[in-house]
Amino acid sequence: MPQEIERKFLVTGEYKSQAYAQNHIVQGYISSARGRTVRVRIRDDKGYLTIKGASNESGTSRYEWEKEIPLNEAEELMRICEPGIIDKTRYLVRSGKHVFEVDEFYGGNDGLVVAEVELASEDEPFEKPAFIGREVTGDIRYYNSQLMKHPFNTWE
Repeated sequence: MPQEIERKFLVTGEYKSQAYAQNHIVQGYISSARGRTVRVRIRDDKGYLTIKGASNESGTSRYEWEKEIPLNEAEELMRICEPGIIDKTRYLVRSGKHVFEVDEFYGGNDGLVVAEVELASEDEPFEKPAFIGREVTGDIRYYNSQLMKHPFNTWE
C-alpha cells in the first residue's frame, strides 16, 4: 500500500531565490471527511485525482494514491467539489538529498507559507534549510482539506 511520509513546517525566511521550479496549483475536495479525502488538483496544465487515508498518531504517515487525469476531467470534477478552493504556488527547494515543497497560499489563506519534506521513513534525517520555522506536522489546521473549510485568515 503506498504510504506518504512527510513532515510539515512553517516558513519564516526567504526561499524563492533557492527554488529550482515552481507550479501554480488549484485544488478542491470531492470529500474532505476526516480520515479519507478525495482531492482534485490542477497543477499548471495537468489534472490529478488523489485519495488519502487517515494519518497515523504522529501525523507523519498516511495512505496516498494519486493518478494523473485529463485536464478537462479535472476541471469538470472541480465543479462538484465541496465549497472552498485551495489556491497556491508551490516552490521546489533542494536541501541536502531532499526536496522541500514550499506552498505560498492565496485567497483566504493569503499570508500562510508552509514547507513539506517527504521521507522514506519517519526517522529519516534531513537537512533543514534556513527558512524553516516551527514544525506543524500532525496539526490538522494546516491540512489543505482543513484550510479550505477554515482558512488561515479566519483563525484567532
